[in-house]
Amino acid sequence: MFFRQFRKSKPVTDADYLSAYKTTGDLELLGALYERYMDLVYAVCYKYLRDEDESKDAVMQLFEQLITDLRKYEIQNFKSWLHSTARNHCLMQLRQRKMIAGEVNDETEVRAMPLTVWPETDGLELETKLNQLDDCLKTLSEEQRTSISLFYLNQKTYADIAELTGYDPKHVKSHLQNGRRNLKICLDRNTDTTHD
Repeated sequence: MFFRQFRKSKPVTDADYLSAYKTTGDLELLGALYERYMDLVYAVCYKYLRDEDESKDAVMQLFEQLITDLRKYEIQNFKSWLHSTARNHCLMQLRQRKMIAGEVNDETEVRAMPLTVWPETDGLELETKLNQLDDCLKTLSEEQRTSISLFYLNQKTYADIAELTGYDPKHVKSHLQNGRRNLKICLDRNTDTTHD
């Protein structure tokens, strides 16, 4: 790929690349950083898309997305952030594909929604937010908390959750939707309190 044509420079950390790119906007720097993780991104995309050409296209689309995203957010762990971004990109692709085919799947649609939407923050603030999330999870009903944890944190399907918990499969989606809504209300309340 054309990324491999970039000149080699002395090894630097991901954070060094991110800082230099945000300062200069130099696409060669971004390309050199992205090249480190192209195999990872392709593997993530192929896991969801199950098509070589679509996965390759997704790798390129994600690079184009990074051009703007990396200059907007303060990212502490690029590899982790990139993995999540690639996963969400592919889930949205699947959702769009099913919508075009008239086969929207509720489970894919819900999973495509992140549990929380936070711009990347510094480590201390992120730790505070994670603590808030943990506290808010405790305010949910047992059914909502269990469904949220299994679905988002353990990557379980609706069917898996129903089997593991004994919940009616028809109620799992409701537990997830209500749990997400209540989490958002709780987190927003904490944010408002923090800013007061």
